[in-house]
Amino acid sequence: MKSTRAYDILGNIALVKFDRKASAIAKKKFARRIMSENKTIKTVLEKTGKFKGRLRKQETKYVAGEKTKEVLYHENGCAFRFNIDKTYFSPRLSNERKEIASMIKKESEVLVMFAGVGPYSIVIAKNSKAKRVDSNEINREANEYAELNIGLNKVKNKVIMLNGNIQNVATKVKRGLKINNEKVPSNFDYIVMPRPRLKDSFLKEAFSLSKKGTIVFYYDFCGDEEKKIITDKIQKEAATAKKKIKILRTKTAGEIAPHKIRIRVDFKVV
Repeated sequence: MKSTRAYDILGNIALVKFDRKASAIAKKKFARRIMSENKTIKTVLEKTGKFKGRLRKQETKYVAGEKTKEVLYHENGCAFRFNIDKTYFSPRLSNERKEIASMIKKESEVLVMFAGVGPYSIVIAKNSKAKRVDSNEINREANEYAELNIGLNKVKNKVIMLNGNIQNVATKVKRGLKINNEKVPSNFDYIVMPRPRLKDSFLKEAFSLSKKGTIVFYYDFCGDEEKKIITDKIQKEAATAKKKIKILRTKTAGEIAPHKIRIRVDFKVV
């Protein structure tokens, strides 16, 4: 069908980006074809808006099938429930989550910022021998789903939720205050930053919670020939925080638009 682009499958839901010229009849026809070809898909939604704001919410419109926006999605031996409009979730980062989990050493303490409904936190908890994973998210609805998913995946003994603005959380941690009645490490062995497209890098908070030997997985966005701009920014913020770092790896973690990429920079505090 020429009036559609590629679509994402999230468990029981297919999310389609239709061409503006596509008619309602054409959308229904395409949706029914998707469901007939893949019996696990029960609902087809149209993506009508981009992810917006710090909470990374999007707008979708019902097209066909069961009238729901509740997803049950599986990846990397984990299960996740979430509402597709109220929370952010990218199935395209599944391999990223698996790769990072494979690099976490035994008995490590891990912090995941911008944790959403818990995909990075839970995949790391289930697929590594980390001692504990602290999971931070500002979106209250995402935190409700994260709590559900932590129970669903039986990792309550490893994943600790640190709800709220990471800037406030980092300040409290450095002051030795408890968060959600939990004692939080003053620094971490690994910090994972699947950061949304925001002006603030939040590297200041990452550096404040790091120590010698901490490895940070930092995500950003740039043109496909602009990776050095991102690494230079990290080096500059490290100097401001009076931290010395070593860039371990720079990789493309997905194309988000023509000549626009998501980049992951792995670096170590030395």
